[in-house]
Order: sequence, then structure tokens, then C-alpha cells
Amino acid sequence: MPKKGKKSKTNLSDEEQLLLFQQKLLAEEEMIKQKERLLSQFLKDKLAKEEHNSALNLNKINTQWRTVLREVKTRELRKDIEILSQTFERVVDCKDSVIKSLAKDLSEAEEQYAHALRSHLHNIDQLLALQRCRLNLLEENYNMELDTLTKEFEMERKTIIDQHEKEIRYLQDVFMAMEQNYIDSEYEGKLEFQSMWDDLKNKNLEEKHFLRLKLENAAEDLWRRFQDALKNYTDATEDRKVAFETLRVKDEKSSKEIEAQMKKIQRLQDSISILKGKIMAHSRESEEQNQYIRGDKELILVQLRKLKAQRTQAREISQENLVRLTLESNATIKALRKIVMKGKKILTLAEICRKCETEEEKVLPFYSSTLTPEEQEREEIHLEDLTEDLAKAIEDYTGMENFWKRYNKVKLEQLSLQHRHAQLLEINGKLREMLKQYLDGISVSDEVLSQLNPLFIINHRSNLPQPLPTPATQPGDKKPPVTYNIIEAAHVISHIL
Repeated sequence: MPKKGKKSKTNLSDEEQLLLFQQKLLAEEEMIKQKERLLSQFLKDKLAKEEHNSALNLNKINTQWRTVLREVKTRELRKDIEILSQTFERVVDCKDSVIKSLAKDLSEAEEQYAHALRSHLHNIDQLLALQRCRLNLLEENYNMELDTLTKEFEMERKTIIDQHEKEIRYLQDVFMAMEQNYIDSEYEGKLEFQSMWDDLKNKNLEEKHFLRLKLENAAEDLWRRFQDALKNYTDATEDRKVAFETLRVKDEKSSKEIEAQMKKIQRLQDSISILKGKIMAHSRESEEQNQYIRGDKELILVQLRKLKAQRTQAREISQENLVRLTLESNATIKALRKIVMKGKKILTLAEICRKCETEEEKVLPFYSSTLTPEEQEREEIHLEDLTEDLAKAIEDYTGMENFWKRYNKVKLEQLSLQHRHAQLLEINGKLREMLKQYLDGISVSDEVLSQLNPLFIINHRSNLPQPLPTPATQPGDKKPPVTYNIIEAAHVISHIL
């Protein structure tokens, strides 16, 4: 029994130990989590404080840096203002000198203009006097010629009037004579006509009376015969007469119908003829109009072809001009862009060069001519000997004289600086070589040991190559060069002392 009780106690103690161990682990985990939370909170607070402090420090730095930049910028602006004031004064002086020279030229030009105006007015007065004299002479000649012409005209007028009156009188006489002849001939013709008319009248009366008697006798005989024939005919044709009457009535009816139909036909024929005439007239008019329209159409087609050809030609020309214009505009735009870029580059370089200019260059940017008076006279004589075209071209480029002065000055300074740079490079190379020799002499390194150095002596021996044993010289052979080992005196003294 007691053994069983011990076993149960040992099992309980193990379980309790496990529980305790688990509780400890949980407590440790809780502690670790709480520490992590506190650490993260601390770090967040610290980070917030650092950010706040960094923002404040950044603002302070920015404010201090702004003050520094403002001071630097104010110094630069003051320098620029001084330079600009100097350049402005220089430009103002140049402008004043130009204005004075222009005022002097203007006064001289006004004097020349007044002198030219006086001479011009004098010449105009002389020309007016000459013109008045010429007009007077022409007026006198005109009056003389007018008098002679009026006299000749009056004489010719008188002669023409006299001749006209004579011709009128002659024509009146001729008219009177012709009228008298006409009256006489008319009277004679009337007498002849009356006598002939009386004779013919008498003859006609006699013939008429004779014929009337003859015709009366013949008519009586014929009337008797006719009465006999009529009786015989009436007796023989009584039945036929009745049939004839019926046929005559029918014939009248048919004739009336025929007349009506004929009238209709005639009207239709008239209308047909009228319509035919109208059709012919319209056809002629239409033919004429068609011909006129065809001619107009041909002319219009010819003009249309010409206009189309002109339009195509104009279109081709305009297209060519447009292509040429676009190419030239692109080329000009490119050239202008290059010029603008070059101008901007020149302006930036000018600003940079302005900062690098000395006070003397700022005050006197253009140096005076370095030519002697004799050389200037020779140059003027040489310019006078040139042709007109070349002289005009040189005059066109006189405005670039100051530019070429500054350019030549800068070029000379550039050449002098290049020469000075080459000299300094040579001096620097020599100094570097001397410094290297000195450093090689006072320091010991692998490079120094690998090279030949007469100052490097170990056990009274240098690292220079020993001379080979000289063979016996034969007469006529040249002697080999003699080599010497040189030891620095300071080295010897240091070892001796």
C-alpha cells in the first residue's frame, strides 16, 4: 500500500511541473510581448521626436542657408550693378559722342542743304526767265502766223463766196430753161393725145353700131332655132328632167358636203402648211441655234482645255513653289535656329567673358590702332587703289572693325597664354624630374632598388653594372669609354663621422 501512494505522488509532481513550466513559458511570452510593445512604443515616440527635431533643424538650416545665399546674391548683384553702371556710363559716353558727331554732321548737312537750295532757286529763276522769254517769242510768232492765216482765210472765203454765187445764178438759169421746155413739151403732148382720142372714139362708135345690127339679126335667128329645139327637147326629156331634178338635189347636197369637206381639207391644209412653215422656221432657228451653240460649245471646250492646262500648269507651278517654299522655309528655320543657338552661345560666352574682364577692359574695351601714321597713310593709299566693288565690300564690313579688334586681342592673349602654358608645362616637367630625383635619392623603395642608382651603396659597392675586362687594345682601335663610380660626399662624411 505505501508503495502505491508514492507512485501517485510522483506522477502528480510531474504534471504539476509541466503545468508550472507551461505557466512560466506563458508568463515569459507575455513579458517578451510587453517588452516588445514598450520597445516599439518607445521607438515610435523616439522616431516622432527625431522627425520633429529634424524638421526644426531643417527649417533652421534652410533659414540660415537662405540668409547666406541672400548675402552672396546681394554681393553678386552689387558687382553686376557696378559693372552694368560702368558699361552704361561707357555706352552713354559713346552715345554722347555719336550724338555730337551726328549733330555736327546734321549742321553740316543743313548748311549744304541751304547752299544747294539757294543754288537750286537761282537756277530755277534763270530757267523761269528763259522760259518767259521763250514764251514771249512763241506768242509773237503765234500772233504773226494767226494774222497771216486770218488774212488768207478771208481771201479764200471771199473767192469761194463769189464762185458760189456765180454757180447759183447759173443753176437758176438752167432750171428756168428746163422748166419752160417741160411746159412746152407737156402742152404739145396733151394736144396730140386729145386728137388721137377723138379719132379712136369715132371709129369705135361706127364699128359698134355695125356690129350691133349684125348681132341683132343673128340673135333673132338663133332665138327661133332655140325655141324649136327647146320644144323638141322638152318633149323628149320630160322624164329625164324629173330624174335630173332629183339628181340635182342630190348633187347640191353632195356638193354642199363636198364644199364643207373641201373647206375642212383646205383648213387642214392651211393649218398643215402653217405648221410646216412654223416647223421649217423652228427647224431653221433650231439649226441656227444648234450651230451657234455648237460653235459656242467648241469655243467653250477649247477655252476649258486651255483653262485646264493653265490650271494644271498653275497647280504644278504652285506645287513646285510650295515644295521650294517648304524646303527653303525649313532650311531658313534650321539656319535661324543655328543662328539663334550661336547667338545664345555668343551671349553666354560674352557674359562669361564680361565677368572675366579686367577694369581696364571694362572702361576701354577697344584699343586704339597700333599702326604708325606712315602705315595708316599706306593703308589709305592701298584702299584708294582698290576697285569700286571691293571698296564697297570693305565699307560694308567697317562696322565689324571693333569686333575684329577685340577678336584679335583675344586671339593674341590666347596665343600668349598657350605659349605661357607650354613654358609652365616645361618648367613643371623639369621640377617634377628634379623632385623625383631628389625623392629617389632620399627614399628606399622597390622601384628605387630595381633601378640603377649610383647613390645606393652597400659594403662600398653600388648596384651599377661592373665594367667588363677590357681586351688588349690594338693599335688603331678606339679606346672604350671610361666609367667612374661617384659617391656623394654627404654619405661618406656620415659614415666617417
